[in-house]
Amino acid sequence: MQAASGTSLNDVASRPNPSRRALLGGLAVLAVAVLVLDQVTKALAVARLRPDQPVPVLGDLLQLRIIRNAGAAFSLGTGATWLLTVVAVAIVVVVVRSARRLGSRGWAFALGLLLGGALGNLVDRLVREPGLGRGHVVDFIAYGNLFIGNLADVAIVVAALLMAVLSLRGIGLDGVRLGAGSRTEDEIRG
Repeated sequence: MQAASGTSLNDVASRPNPSRRALLGGLAVLAVAVLVLDQVTKALAVARLRPDQPVPVLGDLLQLRIIRNAGAAFSLGTGATWLLTVVAVAIVVVVVRSARRLGSRGWAFALGLLLGGALGNLVDRLVREPGLGRGHVVDFIAYGNLFIGNLADVAIVVAALLMAVLSLRGIGLDGVRLGAGSRTEDEIRG
C-alpha cells in the first residue's frame, strides 16, 4: 500500500480508519447499553425510593430523591409533555439519519450516548403515567438543590459536551478534520 506523500507507512498503520459498520455497531451497542442501564436504574428507584425520604450519597451535594417529572430539565415545559415527546422522537430520527455519515469514533460515542439518553426518556414519555406520549420521566439523582435527573440525562449532557469538544477541534461527523491549514476531503481527492 502506498502512503500519501510525506506520510510514512508506520503513521498510516498506527491510525487505522474505523469502518462505518464498526462505528454504527459501536453506536448501537452504546445506545442500547445506556437505554437498558437507564431503565433498570429507574425501575430500582421506583421500587426502593420514597419521595419523602432522600438518600444522601455525598451529603447534601448528591442525593437519591425520586420525583416524576412532566417537564424537561429544571422542570421546564411541564404543561407541554406531548411536545417533549415529539422533540425526543425528532432527536432519535436526527441521530439515526446522521449516523449514515459517521466516520469518527468520537462522534459514534457521542451519538450513542445521545441516542441512548433520548430513548431512555422517550420510553418514560410513552409508557409511564399519565398516559401515552404524556408520561412523566422518573428522575432520582439530586444535584444539591439545583436539579434532579437520571442516567439518561447524564448521557445526554456528556454527549453534548463531547460534541462541543469535537466541533471545537474541527472534527466533522464524517471524521474529516477541518480547520486552519487543513484540507477538506474533496480537496484531498481532487
